[in-house]
Amino acid sequence: MTHRLAEAEFIPLMAAMQALTAMSIDAMLPALGDIGRDLRVANPNDVQLVISAIFGGMIFGGLVGGPLSDSTGRKTAIYWGLGIYILGSILAATAGSFQLLLVGRVMQGFGSAIPATVAVALTRDLYQGDAMARIMSYTMSVFILVPIVAPLIGQTVLLAGGWRLIFSLFVALAVMVSLWFGLRQPETLPAENRAPFAVGRLVGAAREVAGNRPAMGYAIASGILFGAFLGYLSSSQQIFQDAYGVGRAFPLYFSSLAASFGLAMFLNGSLVMRFGMRRLTNMGFAGLAGAPLLFLPVVFAEGGLPPLWTLLVFLAVMFFCFGALMGNLNAMSMTALGHIAGVAAAIIGSMRFIIGMPMGIVIARRFDGTILPLVTGFAVLALLALVAKWWAGAGEVSSASAAP
Repeated sequence: MTHRLAEAEFIPLMAAMQALTAMSIDAMLPALGDIGRDLRVANPNDVQLVISAIFGGMIFGGLVGGPLSDSTGRKTAIYWGLGIYILGSILAATAGSFQLLLVGRVMQGFGSAIPATVAVALTRDLYQGDAMARIMSYTMSVFILVPIVAPLIGQTVLLAGGWRLIFSLFVALAVMVSLWFGLRQPETLPAENRAPFAVGRLVGAAREVAGNRPAMGYAIASGILFGAFLGYLSSSQQIFQDAYGVGRAFPLYFSSLAASFGLAMFLNGSLVMRFGMRRLTNMGFAGLAGAPLLFLPVVFAEGGLPPLWTLLVFLAVMFFCFGALMGNLNAMSMTALGHIAGVAAAIIGSMRFIIGMPMGIVIARRFDGTILPLVTGFAVLALLALVAKWWAGAGEVSSASAAP
């Protein structure tokens, strides 16, 4: 039987595995304007690529990380990912052009996706069903502390030494996580249960995921919701600093909204064992679909820029619903895939980015000085995600009816 760390250490360690990506994104938000000026980026909306480029790398990093962990073990795969992440951070820190910076960001995304993906498989090695949803929710509630503090950390480092110093901070954090993980976390995939790294196995697992209607539907829903979140993330600096003129107070607004996401994750972890992840997911979708439909008339009436406090209330509700959904959807999509946990986590994680990235980029690049593109995007994508969730749930009912 695989030795388990105590949950009090396992949860923050798994959160740290996934937090590098969040730190790499959110700590850079206050620096986007400086990067655009220093590297002479002509179109202000192009600076958003500093955020979206990292997700481009994550698509492929996740696909590699899962199968690699199934063949070499979880720990070796994570070491490879952290090493690539460190190299990408160094490249971005020393970049003399915007294009080279984006290459470094793609490498960061590729490298960080491997530990983030393998952490899900590692958790599935030890937990399943509602118990996994509980651990994932607590992991995400710890993880969400990063978006709360990262912009403040980024702005502090920016004022102290410039945006390049932020990338040096990323290197230091990756080294610390590597040491903690290497010294404390046992391997969870015994050698006798490993499978050779083969493209054919990845293709076969992809077919199995695609043929599993609930897994596919919940993964699609998760990807659509990620697209909505990416649309906000990429345009948040422009919305708060350019449209609403909050200046250096931007990290405070960003952090307060991230706290609502973390609160929902924490509450979900406490309630999922009592009410079940499907009931909580239904409640989350009700709020997620209803809030933008109620807020859109207000946005139109105010010419696209309603009072800041109304935007903050709306976003707090949306992120609370996001927090109640993401961990549950992830666990629901993995429920029947424990026998291929590593490669399934890789495929589902990459699907999330493949589906969500173009949606998020479209929403963010339509920024026109108002919040109308963002709120409209939220409304459309919430309804699409609800359809995907309904389709997945119908598949579960059909499977249950067909069972002897």
